Amino acid sequence: NTLRPTTRAVPGAVCLPGPERLIALQRVLRHATALRVYGPAVTGGAAATASAWEVVLPGMRLTLTLSPDASRGFSGEGGVLDALATDEAAEDAELISVLLAWEPRVDVADLASASGLTPERVRAALIRLGTSGRVGYDTAEAAYFHRELPYDAERVERHNPRLRSARALVAAGAVALDGALGTVTAEDGHVHRVRDEAGVLSCSCLWWAKYRGGRGPCKHALAVRMVRRGDAAAERDMARVEADAR
Repeated sequence: NTLRPTTRAVPGAVCLPGPERLIALQRVLRHATALRVYGPAVTGGAAATASAWEVVLPGMRLTLTLSPDASRGFSGEGGVLDALATDEAAEDAELISVLLAWEPRVDVADLASASGLTPERVRAALIRLGTSGRVGYDTAEAAYFHRELPYDAERVERHNPRLRSARALVAAGAVALDGALGTVTAEDGHVHRVRDEAGVLSCSCLWWAKYRGGRGPCKHALAVRMVRRGDAAAERDMARVEADAR
């Protein structure tokens, strides 16, 4: 029933990368009534993960979220790049933003019903809105909430070099698909193979070899996913045209 430190990942543990970063909470601790700690489930030998440290105060909660490595911020993690890489998510985000009504708790199922989108597309839209400051995520409620921060939506893409590079590869026609295999010819002439196994992409590049997807997809996998989604959208459009013709 108490917190205890451990130097290795064990079931039930929450990662604390860079303990000195908790000093940001020091000024409010004397007013705290409780502390809640959040993190993804870990197993023995697991790599460092993000964690959230929530201080409960009279009338409010203050949450400090720590990236998996003290030497880098969340911008390098790349966990939301898939949602940012699709035009479909951008269009869905615009639709969902119209339905938000300053709710303190956004219900995904209600938004899906009101928008006609699947819950998966609603979540992707909320991720996109979150990166532009238009929704937040409350760990205590395990739910999104509506807010409006003065963020530049285009800033997200400008500060994600992998996303920019993937778009450049697609624009240059550097991606070729052959079933579950994608071939990407990089700017330097190197050829990378991207495999799709049950929806999970892996790549032959050094980025993938180093991080194994732990910091999101590489630019080659992102480019393949963009092209694959574009092909799927084109097939759906053609099917609609043929159906209308009949």
